[in-house]
Amino acid sequence: MITIVKETNINPKLLELEITETILMDDMTDAIQKIQRLKQYGIRFAMDDFGTGYSSLAYLRQLPLDQIKIDKSFIDNITVDKGDVSIVQTIIAMANNLDMSVIAEGVETIMQQEQLMQLGCNTYQGYLYSKPFDAITFQKLCNEMNQATYKEKHHLKVLSGEQLV
Repeated sequence: MITIVKETNINPKLLELEITETILMDDMTDAIQKIQRLKQYGIRFAMDDFGTGYSSLAYLRQLPLDQIKIDKSFIDNITVDKGDVSIVQTIIAMANNLDMSVIAEGVETIMQQEQLMQLGCNTYQGYLYSKPFDAITFQKLCNEMNQATYKEKHHLKVLSGEQLV
């Protein structure tokens, strides 16, 4: 991984690797050591699909994670199922106490987003915001955003110039 970062000249602080609990189960001690080595370079780590696998709280506090991603299965019924609300609330509190950020996966409705906001989760991903897309579509979107930003800045400069005259 470090070789790739060096070869591509990517800023490692902009990388976040997602790991699943099942990957960690094979050899937790080895996984922790590898994660710690990569974190020394600035690479961030997120626990994906948290709560759906072998969630050992003892290992969770040892893992040098930056973020926990709450699995979609807990988000689906968060507006109607008190059990899911309790689980999500517990995950958020635990992550906060361990100095980890939290992201909710699979947010599809405004009501789910509002419920999550009330519980203290302010980062989301899901169809409410965008469906997944390929790298080419992502590049086009970035180019469009850059062009829109340029036009907006240019427009503001013209307005400012007109106001000075």
